[in-house]
Amino acid sequence: MNLDQRTQPTVRERLEFALQTPCDWILKASCVTYATFLVMFRLLPPAYLSWASRVKARKAYYRALRRVPAYRQFIHTQGSPLIPETDKETYIKAYETGARCLDGSFFHGRTMIDESSGSTGTPYNWVRSETERHESHTFVSYFATYCYGRERWITINAFSMGAWATGINMGISLQKNGIVKNTGPDIAKILHTLRVFGPEYTYLITGYPPFLKHLIDVADEEGFPFEKYRLYGLAGGEGMSEGLRDYLLRRFAKVYSGYGATDLEIGIAGETPVSIAIRRLAREREDVKLALFGSDSRLPMVFQYNPVMHHIEVNENEEVVFTISRSSLLSPRIRYNVHDLGGVLTSDEMAERLAAVGVDIEQLRRDSGDGNVRLPFLWIFGRRDHTISVMGANIYPEDIEQCLYYDTALAEMTHSFCLSLAESPNGDVRPRFLFEISREPDAELSRRFSASILSRLVELNADFREAWREYPETLVPEIQLYRLGEGPFAGDAGRIKQARFLPAA
Repeated sequence: MNLDQRTQPTVRERLEFALQTPCDWILKASCVTYATFLVMFRLLPPAYLSWASRVKARKAYYRALRRVPAYRQFIHTQGSPLIPETDKETYIKAYETGARCLDGSFFHGRTMIDESSGSTGTPYNWVRSETERHESHTFVSYFATYCYGRERWITINAFSMGAWATGINMGISLQKNGIVKNTGPDIAKILHTLRVFGPEYTYLITGYPPFLKHLIDVADEEGFPFEKYRLYGLAGGEGMSEGLRDYLLRRFAKVYSGYGATDLEIGIAGETPVSIAIRRLAREREDVKLALFGSDSRLPMVFQYNPVMHHIEVNENEEVVFTISRSSLLSPRIRYNVHDLGGVLTSDEMAERLAAVGVDIEQLRRDSGDGNVRLPFLWIFGRRDHTISVMGANIYPEDIEQCLYYDTALAEMTHSFCLSLAESPNGDVRPRFLFEISREPDAELSRRFSASILSRLVELNADFREAWREYPETLVPEIQLYRLGEGPFAGDAGRIKQARFLPAA
């Protein structure tokens, strides 16, 4: 987006708006069915999609400035000549809900209120119009069709029900694809449903990644006959390592993940066959990982997104910044920063970077069975604040997850984990990793966790590896093991997401 802060569009912008508007009507018409959506996004050049995305985002800025009292006031209080970013601290907390809506009120027809989980602090309420929800549900439905095909399946929606944004909206979205049962994260109900309807049908089970793992672990303990069933997995709400995907693929035929944020909406982006192929190639080849994602030790999640629904930028801190460009938004989000680290590339730009390291993206598409839509790519490393640093080395939750799934036996017994720092009375600091496990903790098991995690972390994380060479005595992690629901995990039973980070102790 052109970041210049103005209250009225320039002559050039007015011309671009005039050119883009009829194209927008065509795009909306093309998305009425999945078939026309697929054709349109196979034919549209990535350069056009990039231009249209920028123009629509600029129009959304002027629309918010004109119709949203809080945004107008927010802009007028900024001293920068550029359009400022918004986030929870600077915008959401500063203005009342109604003031952040069109015409200063959320009393528009058929408004729905969602609540964020509160997993990062105070729960927030988010208002959405009927039309914007319908558009979001449609894209989620198309994404599911793209990834899992047109066969009939029964969706078992295991996302948490209630006021939370994901659960009820995923259920509504996937009703467009067929039959849905909204069980919530109730393992007994899910397994009962599978047994009642039997292996004659295919099932799509949705849920947070750790929950899907927990589901198959419990089912294995009960001797559930997975070999008779065809199951698909759809995850979301947090990151998922390729190690966890490999673990889930022992029981699921396909596993894909979506990206969204309650601050924004569900279904902003989704994994596709080619995006997973790219990520797995980057896991195997350091040159590919470096060419695509830079020197960060983490392997990011890789998605594709619809640029005429969402305009995504990357700021100077390598955080992705979102503008939802649709006019249906009741509470517009302009240059909104959820503080996720990541990046974006058009389809052509991704092809060029891969070609530079000898990889043909078209071959990846063919090999992965991708549907060949030329949507741009988004990659996400995770939240900026979910790290610990020791001796200059950043350690991320994603690092520990990859280490954990390197040893399948440890992964099978682990329910969730946390990161923190351990400080001794003399001021020495070392990493502390806390694991919630289904076994009785003992000293031998602690030593096994420590040896496995440490060896893999040295191999995986370049910063940690360098620090280990210089300060090995201070980087041996302190391992703490807890039974399910004990210690720092005692509150997890009532949370819709399992905590993976604790502040320094």
